[in-house]
Amino acid sequence: MASHNLAHIKIDEMDIIGYSVAGEETVVAVPQLDVCFDVGKAPDQIIPINNVLLTHGHMDHAAGLAYYLSQRNFCGISAGTILAPDNLLPPMKQIIDAWSKLDGNKIPAKLVGVKPGDEYKIKPNLVARVFPTKHSKGSVGFTVIEKRKKLKSEYKGLTGPQIVELKKQGIEIDYPLEFPIVTYLGDTQYVDFSQLKYIAESNILIAECTFYEDEHTTRAKAGKHMHVDELATLLKNLNNEHIIITHTTQRTPMHEIRKILRNALPKKIYDKIIILMAKRPNPR
Repeated sequence: MASHNLAHIKIDEMDIIGYSVAGEETVVAVPQLDVCFDVGKAPDQIIPINNVLLTHGHMDHAAGLAYYLSQRNFCGISAGTILAPDNLLPPMKQIIDAWSKLDGNKIPAKLVGVKPGDEYKIKPNLVARVFPTKHSKGSVGFTVIEKRKKLKSEYKGLTGPQIVELKKQGIEIDYPLEFPIVTYLGDTQYVDFSQLKYIAESNILIAECTFYEDEHTTRAKAGKHMHVDELATLLKNLNNEHIIITHTTQRTPMHEIRKILRNALPKKIYDKIIILMAKRPNPR
């Protein structure tokens, strides 16, 4: 039996599974891309996924990192890769070392420190690009981007051998194309992410919206989280096909969250919205 009752969203050919409640746990995975954004308490469903993209070190997002690595080792799977802000690597290593001692077995890990602007290759044509967020020290978000190459128009009529010959001569016969598939903002207060084209044009945007009531604006600012009014400002300048809302609060019932979102957003944007926690089979 799976350890978690995760929400499940199907978009095109991709599954998005996860759980995200503010202060409790956040983990969002896209198995087809082999990535998991944040690790939460490491539900069983994410253990086979090879790449964890950790946005920051708060307990509700990072508590399961040692368990994730240990379970992979227990199941005979190679060490998982955890991408995390550079400043988190020393304490993460200490945690893994401490759990290795408690467990009596060394826990294999591949920890990769990242900073804004970095790219990490997930698959031959798939990279995770890192961008800055405003939450805790060093916090980041990630966009998973498919990279392709397209033949320049002036070379389209050439034969295979002619193209090979041009390549031998070091001539650039194609140009790069990028297709941003999914962007995960993680926890963050408002930032004008429209300045980054790969975020603005990402097919799927996974964005936190923690606070909804008018009187909660100061709470949002204090915790560096997003209020619904800020979300509305953010989304009007983006061009995402699908928008998944995470990090909802238990302070506001789900039916109220839907109502507030409907009133805060233009219909064309609201129609793109999927609330992650509304997609659990048997929500608590």
